[in-house]
Amino acid sequence: MTTDVLTRNNVRILGNETGPAVIFGHGFGCDQAMWRRIVPHFTDKYRVIVFDHVGSGDSDKAAYDPTKYSSLDGYVSDLLEICAELELRDATFVGHSVSAMMAVVAGATAPHHFANLVLLASSPSYMDRPEDGYQGGFSAADIDDLLVSLEANYIVWAAAMAPVIMGNPEKPELHDELEGSFCRLDPTIAPGFARVSFCSDVRALLTEVKVPTLVLQCSEDLLAPPHIGSYTQERIASSTLVQLKATGHLPHVSAPEETAEAILSYLARVPAA
Repeated sequence: MTTDVLTRNNVRILGNETGPAVIFGHGFGCDQAMWRRIVPHFTDKYRVIVFDHVGSGDSDKAAYDPTKYSSLDGYVSDLLEICAELELRDATFVGHSVSAMMAVVAGATAPHHFANLVLLASSPSYMDRPEDGYQGGFSAADIDDLLVSLEANYIVWAAAMAPVIMGNPEKPELHDELEGSFCRLDPTIAPGFARVSFCSDVRALLTEVKVPTLVLQCSEDLLAPPHIGSYTQERIASSTLVQLKATGHLPHVSAPEETAEAILSYLARVPAA
């Protein structure tokens, strides 16, 4: 099983072999390379684990099963397999965007693997839920339009959406980087992963998370506006909310020093076992 799990998700282990484990999970359209700017801040003290979700980066794309990966549960299963294979019991999981949703599920259902969770630019539901007054930022029609556009021409969608999602208009090179990352995601897999990312709803599990959690929210983020951070923090009992000065949806790319410092400061106060 070792080879299958670690190869399937292109797991790489860096840094201090005897240090506390920190796992980084990437968002939709990204891969583990997006963490490269902040990983060096952790490698002296921590055992750093990076991986690619199936279909992304250098994962085993032949392992993609549209049924398994039609919900968050398939991706969470992979994460927990990695944790089990590496015998992780008190790891810190840093989940960006949809991986933060996975962190909520994993933290609620398999807390023994985790000492801390970090939800980076996260949202428990991107879609508005009018039945209970929740404002995720996008109506069901908005999400439908986004998915239709993505399925019609993924390359055009990537070019149009990368600047919007990255933000930071004064840094067009970051827009190009995100567009390139989007285009590395298999276009036959992208629609399914996008649907999971934008249509999932983990709000009901927030109160089930007992693992100490850092909620890191950006000051301007089209996909996860600041009020979402407050909503999440209010519902996870052992949680801390920090609003970054960083803007856009990928602060680990646009503001790596600030993002790394926020996580490290939190871990210094609530250290991993």
